[in-house]
Amino acid sequence: MIELMAILLVVGALWLVGSLIGLVFKVTFGLIGGIFSLLAGALGFFIGGLVMLLVLPLIALSLLPVLLPALLLFGLVWTIVHLARRPTATPVSR
Repeated sequence: MIELMAILLVVGALWLVGSLIGLVFKVTFGLIGGIFSLLAGALGFFIGGLVMLLVLPLIALSLLPVLLPALLLFGLVWTIVHLARRPTATPVSR
């Protein structure tokens, strides 16, 4: 019975040591993977921003025929409001 207890104790200790080593590896590789993931995300945002700076003017130009009536209506309304709010000259009273 003592031999069986010693074997179980050794196996349990080895299991515990293996689990702790596995935990250390898992935490280490998780942190390294998280750092690489953050760096990749930052690089993706940077490259995505550059691509958007290049593509957005082309998209705006391609949508111009569709948006032109709305832009003209907006310009007409803005002109009317701008002319209506023009300050009038008031006579100076003495």
